[in-house]
Amino acid sequence: MTEQTAPRDWRPLAAEFKPRNRLFIDGGWRDALSGEQFDCLSPIDGRLLTQVAAGDAADIEAAVRAARSSFERGDWSRAAPRHRKQVLLRFAELVREHRDELALTETLDMGKPISDSLSVDVPSSANCLQWYGEAVDKVYDEVAPTGSDSLALITREPQGVVGAIVPWNFPMIMATWKIGPVLAAGNSLILKPSEKSPLSALRLAELAIEAGIPPGVFNVVPGFGHTAGKALALHPDVDGIAFTGSTATGKLIMGYAAQSNLKRVSLECGGKSPNIVMADYQDIERAARACAFAIFFNQGEMCSAGSRLIVHESVKDALLEQVSRVARELQPGDPLDPATRLGAIVDGPQMQSVLGYIEAGQQDGARLALGGARVRQQSGGYYVEPTIFDAVRPEMRIAREEIFGPVLSTLTYRTEEEALRIANDSSYGLAAAVWTQDLKAAHRVSRALRAGVVYVNCYDADDITVPFGGYKQSGMGRDKSLHAFDKYTELKTTWIDLS
Repeated sequence: MTEQTAPRDWRPLAAEFKPRNRLFIDGGWRDALSGEQFDCLSPIDGRLLTQVAAGDAADIEAAVRAARSSFERGDWSRAAPRHRKQVLLRFAELVREHRDELALTETLDMGKPISDSLSVDVPSSANCLQWYGEAVDKVYDEVAPTGSDSLALITREPQGVVGAIVPWNFPMIMATWKIGPVLAAGNSLILKPSEKSPLSALRLAELAIEAGIPPGVFNVVPGFGHTAGKALALHPDVDGIAFTGSTATGKLIMGYAAQSNLKRVSLECGGKSPNIVMADYQDIERAARACAFAIFFNQGEMCSAGSRLIVHESVKDALLEQVSRVARELQPGDPLDPATRLGAIVDGPQMQSVLGYIEAGQQDGARLALGGARVRQQSGGYYVEPTIFDAVRPEMRIAREEIFGPVLSTLTYRTEEEALRIANDSSYGLAAAVWTQDLKAAHRVSRALRAGVVYVNCYDADDITVPFGGYKQSGMGRDKSLHAFDKYTELKTTWIDLS
């Protein structure tokens, strides 16, 4: 058994948990100017973890002033790449050194199993910071191929003040996907975490200062989307805004940018990802396990979740039997128990939304093949068992709308053309998958799928070196990889006349 999943009793640590709960601006803690706070409840048992300062427009104004001052001061924006590299590498190491604390924070705040927080969220976050730290001094500028009487330099410069609004499902990973390239490029950052899971972002800000990031370069303002988030997207002195969350909110962010200073916008929004299993794929057990984890991992609270299982009618029954078998092994449990594989839904409203979709699926005529109920009610938390629908039609709500919960819709097809038509008949285009042993079919289908990420004979394969983002209403711009620098830098051409 690995160190990350070694059994231990997390309950005493949870009982003593005392998170940071104030705004972090210009290198220090402060209360919201309004004095307002909001309750931060644990979805595990509904208990109050803390009351968090509720930032609003006035606090965003203070954070923007601090970020702009730090950027103009230049102790980070004009620092040598080698220095930024050293600081970001130290930041990554501090995340690793505080692994247990940060993992417990994610689990208590968001409800995911502690085993996932330890093995996925913390190491992935540290790896992201390390990777962008190592990339700082390996990204070269260009010299254009002009004539001998001129010299044209193409250089990347930091964008300036960047606002980042991140979601609640992977609080720390989604934050570091922004923090890493934003800071590596020399920008100053204002991070607005979700009010549903703000705690790890506040701890990261403190660790950033300890690593050597100057005051004002990394600010965190927790608060609500309609107050702090809106103010950040509208602010005329914010040069760029990066958002991960729902498509509906992403549209609002674009509107706010247009209303203010036409700041650059990057969006990673919703998904309703198709997972196509073709008739020729022989290892049904392997495909079934991957299909189950594609939708049930992280309680289904993933924008890239494989929520539409599109399977050839000749293998549907065999596949669905195996998917159901895996799902039965993934019953919700106490997220603080290292043996638990499925945790809590983030809060009561989200749980009710998921249950509402389950009811809608039944009303629309889909067959409830497994699950469909709230469980562990005696805990005081919010748990929904793995749920599988069969006989789903493409026009049903459960096949078209993002549920963001452990609910799988199964659709059948007869021809490859029909499978592609069903898969692409969506306003989303974030991820997709195809399972086949025919190499030509794998290339043909993956090219035809309108999605930013296509998995072949796997699902949710991941590495920081590859870009992540979507087509259509799943957003624009890419997180991860060197391509993320495109969102947070400006290209400047300097033309020198040598004639």
